[in-house]
Amino acid sequence: MRTTVGIIGAGPAGLLLARLLHRKGIDCVVLEGRTRAYVEHRQRAGMLEQGTVDALRECGAAERLDAEGLIHHGIELRFDRERHHIDFPVLTGGRTVTIYAQTEIVKDLVALLLAEGPPLLFEAPALAVEKPESDSPLVRFVHEGREQTLSCDYVVGCDGSHGIARDAFPAEVGRTYTHDYPYSWLGILADVPPSCDELVYARGPGGFALHSMRSSSVSRLYLQVPNGTDPRDWPDERVWDELGARFAIDGDWRLERGPITAKSVTPVRSRVQEPMRHGRLFLAGDAAHIVPPTGAKGLNLAVSDVRVLARGFAELYRTGSGQLLDRYSQLCLGRVWQATRFSYDMTRMLHAQPDEDAFEYRLQLARLRRITASRPAAAELAANYTGLPLAL
Repeated sequence: MRTTVGIIGAGPAGLLLARLLHRKGIDCVVLEGRTRAYVEHRQRAGMLEQGTVDALRECGAAERLDAEGLIHHGIELRFDRERHHIDFPVLTGGRTVTIYAQTEIVKDLVALLLAEGPPLLFEAPALAVEKPESDSPLVRFVHEGREQTLSCDYVVGCDGSHGIARDAFPAEVGRTYTHDYPYSWLGILADVPPSCDELVYARGPGGFALHSMRSSSVSRLYLQVPNGTDPRDWPDERVWDELGARFAIDGDWRLERGPITAKSVTPVRSRVQEPMRHGRLFLAGDAAHIVPPTGAKGLNLAVSDVRVLARGFAELYRTGSGQLLDRYSQLCLGRVWQATRFSYDMTRMLHAQPDEDAFEYRLQLARLRRITASRPAAAELAANYTGLPLAL
């Protein structure tokens, strides 16, 4: 097989890049190792910055998003049994965020690619990227029971933190920066309408909790738990009791309970790969960086990566200039490190540390009160949460 851009991975990054390139008349092929059903049903993020919404609209992939997405004008911080609203439009000049599940974005993009192109191959695991320094890199993959080769002008690895694209970077070329946090998140999906209109970030007596939603009838909630936690150790009643304790405030508010349909535990970690390009191989999304979910940046960073790539490829094939592609790592890593810093600050401010003492806890409360009492501090949080401008 031969194509202009070979894309490894059919998550949001790979699918959106394929859609953007296809709309610009640039040939590409997407290789995905899993089945369509698996890809369309794995649970991931659901908070979209305005730039992400704009990108989906620009490529014709926002029909359901515009009909079903929930526009949020802020978040709520809870601590010391108090609630404080952070008003995004007031603090940012009108910016908002939208709740629309990543699973739905994937379904929308898959349907578009299968109906209109470009080629999207499921159950086609990539084995290796070869000759990334050459003018014609190769991707070896398996499809329909036999090994095949995809010859490309460029390869983009959108295959996540455990994918094979990063393996093609020689050890002396790049460096990976990592930070593992001493806790994880227990996440649940529940068939119950949300108990709040917007996301609630709580620093409760037992640690962090987050109240989010996937729709007007499905709630998504998280609890800070120790690393190595087994979800089976958290029966439904224990989950709801602990959530209720961490969200508790003085005043009239109640956490609605309902059937829990899914539970999972996710480690909290940061990882950044530098650079994000080697020869004609690019990394995008989780293949290049992972941030704690506290800042809701993972999906949005992936979208900003592929927006830069799509514009860079369009410039190259329209004008012959590779200047934007040459700046890909520089442009993306500036944004990635700011998101990593923001996510780190949010995480440390809201989570109980395993060795925490009273001094550390009072510092956390002081940070939270600084945000809720100071417009400049609240504005900085709102600007980062709603998304920094895409600098090109």
